[in-house]
Amino acid sequence: MTLFIIVLIAAIVFEYINGFHDAANAIATVISTKVLTPRKAIFMAAFFNLFGALMGTAVATTIGKGLVDAEAVNMVTVFGALFSAIVWGLFTWWLGLPSSSSHALVGGLCGAAVATAGGNFGVLHWIETINGKASGLLPKIVLPMFASPLLGFFGAATLMLILYIFLKRCTPYFVNKYFGKLQLLSASWMGFSHGSNDAQKTMGIIALALFTGTRSGAFDDLPQWLSFLHTPEFVVHRWVMISCALIMAAGTAGGGLRIIKTMGHKMVKLQPVHGFAAETTAAAIIGAASHIGIPLSTTHVISASIMGVGATKRLSAVKWGIVSRIVWAWVLTLPITGLLGYLVCLGIHALGY
Repeated sequence: MTLFIIVLIAAIVFEYINGFHDAANAIATVISTKVLTPRKAIFMAAFFNLFGALMGTAVATTIGKGLVDAEAVNMVTVFGALFSAIVWGLFTWWLGLPSSSSHALVGGLCGAAVATAGGNFGVLHWIETINGKASGLLPKIVLPMFASPLLGFFGAATLMLILYIFLKRCTPYFVNKYFGKLQLLSASWMGFSHGSNDAQKTMGIIALALFTGTRSGAFDDLPQWLSFLHTPEFVVHRWVMISCALIMAAGTAGGGLRIIKTMGHKMVKLQPVHGFAAETTAAAIIGAASHIGIPLSTTHVISASIMGVGATKRLSAVKWGIVSRIVWAWVLTLPITGLLGYLVCLGIHALGY
């Protein structure tokens, strides 16, 4: 039970970090274009993140039982996954880089599971078919990791070019006025989509911890008032869903402006019409991924969408030096967190736990 409490605290810390690291993605453009103040944007993000987080559990199920063999998971495995994701999240936040908390969690989970299985990489589910649908690391993580930024970049660029065609006779005052209002809708949709995908990842980890604890007998002697922790089958409880959404919202309020500064100001100068195009494209991609259970990196999608709208102005409008740093953070996330998860689990197991 003590180890479960440690894991639960680690999950809360991770979700809070996810809030000020990833949830900032949902509101970076609406703040940088000065359509909303940070306080109002954070309130809006919190509301739509909460609403989106309650709209399903497909992504949570993928994280909890679709990537690694359940027999290779115990409380130490879950802790190793969370610890590595927390370390990487804090490190990239300190650098101001919008890296993926999603991929950090997946990398940590895979590395920790391999360590728990004694170095057996066979516990990783690379590709399999469940109920006639493809699942596993390759279709759910690896392919979307490359495809989603490309969709974000070219989708946002295409939408921006279409808007240029329709708005070429309009005055800047008209465009800024009306797209400032439309950006409220696109930012709300982005917040909803973000909640429907990102908040579910920690839900899946907590559900996995509850299932593991019940299976191992750790919850057998709990008092009656804690009986809700018993989870004989993998399921995401409603209290887990609501808790994760609220913690993420608190994290957004706590530290999101550091990432917002990079995404909204350093990569490219944004106007409301650019923010609308980037948010609309990213929200559509993330929403579709949530529906089919893909734990997408919202960071990758919205960052690539911002690059796409910036490139339509002119390629030099995008500060490619900043972009290269972001891309390196993306590329290194999975291997570094995988190694961290492996080493943390190996160290804890070596101590006899």
